Amino acid sequence: MSPENHEVTTVDYHTAGEPFRIVAAPPIPIPGASVAKKRMNAISDEEIDGLRRLLCFEPRGHADMYGGFITEADDEGADFGVLFWHKDGFSTACGHGTIALGAWALDSGRVAPDVSGVTAVVIDVPSGRVTARVHTDPAGRVTSVDFINVACRLIAAGVKTDVETVVDGGSPSVVPSREPVVIDLVWGGAIYACVDADRYGLAVVPGNLTELIALGRQVKSAPAQHPLTRHHADDRLSGVYGTIFVNRLGTLPTGELHQRNVTVFADGQVDRSPCGSGTAAR
Repeated sequence: MSPENHEVTTVDYHTAGEPFRIVAAPPIPIPGASVAKKRMNAISDEEIDGLRRLLCFEPRGHADMYGGFITEADDEGADFGVLFWHKDGFSTACGHGTIALGAWALDSGRVAPDVSGVTAVVIDVPSGRVTARVHTDPAGRVTSVDFINVACRLIAAGVKTDVETVVDGGSPSVVPSREPVVIDLVWGGAIYACVDADRYGLAVVPGNLTELIALGRQVKSAPAQHPLTRHHADDRLSGVYGTIFVNRLGTLPTGELHQRNVTVFADGQVDRSPCGSGTAAR
């Protein structure tokens, strides 16, 4: 798609540092009776996909850009629908995008704030229907957003992959050995492969990001043909979307679990936020 063919207006949000570029009025019609069907049509439509690339790639975007096209809702039960996209295509879910859309819905006047201070913004996404709960102060300004995701579930725990990583036992006296990476497959609007990073001596810190991206790519692609990565009800939702590496850091005095994670999704794209749908899955 040539940039001169269409004028596109966007508004950019950040959720914990993760970008989300909203296109409220896509200049190209996106056919489909539901958001899930629109996603499949967008994937195969060169012009719609070209618009995604135009908005996502440099010079208008960057390797970690994320965004969405606002669409009609599936029915009157939702305020609107959205097609999520990133540098490699159209995703089935996006928690940080849902949070950004909740704030945008009130900021733009698309949804009126509730006098209670908590406004439910109902959104149809390819994996189902989600609700952003937008919290506002007495002046009507957005103070925070949380969201109710689609129902999440553990698909399988302890799945061995053909990917290996070096395990050194954390001591110079221990001879490093190679061990298959074990994953837990979890559904949170997309299928995630969760990796216990502590098991392999992997620290989730910025200095290790290059190695985590490389391993995340391998772990994501390893179970591609595994039957457990097929969605039980809708094959359009099949396939591992991302790898989540987790360090378990104990329990806080409040009783809450203290953990650190990074999500590597699509083809090596790094989620700068905790990953909304991935956090729901975890």
